[in-house]
Amino acid sequence: MALQVKDVMGVVAIAVHPEATFAELVTTMRRFKVGAVAVIDGRGRPIGVVSEDDLLLKETAVSAGGGVFEGRRQRREHEKAGGTTAREIMTSPAITVTRETPAREAARLMHDNRVKQLPVIDSASGRIAGTVHQADLLKVFGRPACDILADVAASIAALGLDPAAFTVSVDTGTVRVRGRLAGRSQAARLAEAGRRIEGVVDLKVEAVYDHDDTARTASR
Repeated sequence: MALQVKDVMGVVAIAVHPEATFAELVTTMRRFKVGAVAVIDGRGRPIGVVSEDDLLLKETAVSAGGGVFEGRRQRREHEKAGGTTAREIMTSPAITVTRETPAREAARLMHDNRVKQLPVIDSASGRIAGTVHQADLLKVFGRPACDILADVAASIAALGLDPAAFTVSVDTGTVRVRGRLAGRSQAARLAEAGRRIEGVVDLKVEAVYDHDDTARTASR
């Protein structure tokens, strides 16, 4: 079963209101030892995020603008550098997930947007309900071996194969499947299905097959 954000998230959400000052933002991050805080509206819904990178623009951004040759990103960075409140400094809109978002999807969002944490919102009200960090998502690789073995067996059965005909082992997230297959293509499908299992770093199919049906397909 695919893990969801609710399985790994923290239920404490560090958030500020839009009028929080620069000094309050720094104090909040230091106090709670976080690299970013959500900015919420009057109803508790995230409208943006202020990160350490946003605050550091005070020191790193060039004070003078680039005129007509300045890009949109540079202009926004200069605006942030001159900002004094969370509303002026934040990155908006906030990238959020819900409790039901698959952990893999949350990891993809973090990677694509180069962020280390995401506000978790209630799917019904849109109010902030917690935070999920990169470290939280790494917990999926600490799943018990018995849970991973059960999921691998289910994947084997889903391909129309008998799980009892295979020997499966798990070692630090790497799964090895040994047995006999009718065709080589089954090995590729099994490897693909296995790598989608939460907690699996890699899946190696060390099975023999009766014929190479992939060669015949390629020749066509």
